[in-house]
Amino acid sequence: MTSWSPRFRRSSGASSLRLERSIPAEALDAIRAPLLAAGATLTDAPVLQPLGLLLDLTGEAMRSRLFVVSGDGGEEACLRPDFTVAVARAQNQAGRYRYEGKAFRVAPRGTDRAEEFLQIGVEAFEAGDPVAADAEIAALAWAASAAGGRSDLSLILGDVSLFAAFVDSLDLAAPLAARLKRAFAKPRQLKAELDGEAAAPLSGEQSRIASLLAGLPEAEAAQVLQELWSLAGIEPVGGRRPAEIARRLVERAEAAKAGRLDAAQADKVRAFLAVADRPNAALSAIVALAGPNDGALKTAIAAWRARLEGMAARGVPLDHATLAAAFGRAFGYYDGVLFEVRSAALGDERPVAAGGRYDGLLPKLGLSTNTGAVGCMVRPARAYAGGGE
Repeated sequence: MTSWSPRFRRSSGASSLRLERSIPAEALDAIRAPLLAAGATLTDAPVLQPLGLLLDLTGEAMRSRLFVVSGDGGEEACLRPDFTVAVARAQNQAGRYRYEGKAFRVAPRGTDRAEEFLQIGVEAFEAGDPVAADAEIAALAWAASAAGGRSDLSLILGDVSLFAAFVDSLDLAAPLAARLKRAFAKPRQLKAELDGEAAAPLSGEQSRIASLLAGLPEAEAAQVLQELWSLAGIEPVGGRRPAEIARRLVERAEAAKAGRLDAAQADKVRAFLAVADRPNAALSAIVALAGPNDGALKTAIAAWRARLEGMAARGVPLDHATLAAAFGRAFGYYDGVLFEVRSAALGDERPVAAGGRYDGLLPKLGLSTNTGAVGCMVRPARAYAGGGE
């Protein structure tokens, strides 16, 4: 049997584990109640999750947020940073699942601690109307957050796919559009695209490898790169995973072929990213910025208006909501609607609840549910008005 020992890397900025305050049982019951009413099956998921898989899904930048553990054989795993991937891996079938348990994460911005915290939530792997499901899950997150007694809550909304539809409206060259969409969740990379900063050119050998990897599915590209290392007698130590390296090689090769945004196109994208307003006003502003190929964007806007109607019908106060076009999440597997419930007292970096749509995650995990996927989580200690978290 493999034994595991936890360790913090100094590079991750963590040296001690911070436990959140407990909250009264009646407050926890109130926060939990909306999720209990969602018709979800209670489930659990392993605390230990494969480190390599998490990094392949979220990118190496997420490593500094993970609580890494080492096996006696040199294997690396991490304590679950949230439940989404863990529940998806544990449930290879359609359904709606509710969870409640501890998650572990290194605090951001170099603070000298890591956190162990209670997280409750719902993950829905269902084949029904995704717009209605998005509205329902966001409303669950709001109701559970509000049940904690805070009077300073607000809701921020975003959508990865809305950005993709806007990019498509600009009628860019396909490789350039694809590169821009991938950059959405990476602020520095997106800024470089908008500023016209070209990626460093590949060497001849790198270019040949990139050409070999281009067009292959991500998992197959990573396997090919691993085999090339093995044939060359290379033993990678630390650093990025094969999938991440393969992805970056291909992206840099595509960058050289795809060219750059011109000044007018870059200004359009900047204007889109600057949109942040009450949801319906924000949608109108986005429509006004659309390029000539706006069919997909019009469809996405119509879906958003229906989604907002569904949220309002379920009790979400849209006058407390902001649709921010640039809003994204650290976990890179989200590919649709995103939301966070925030408290003015806690600030933007400590959301009370969060969630979104991640249809593409299930196929990446090799799961055969053939459904969409959307979920939300709530941190009860933050939702509780007397918690001071």
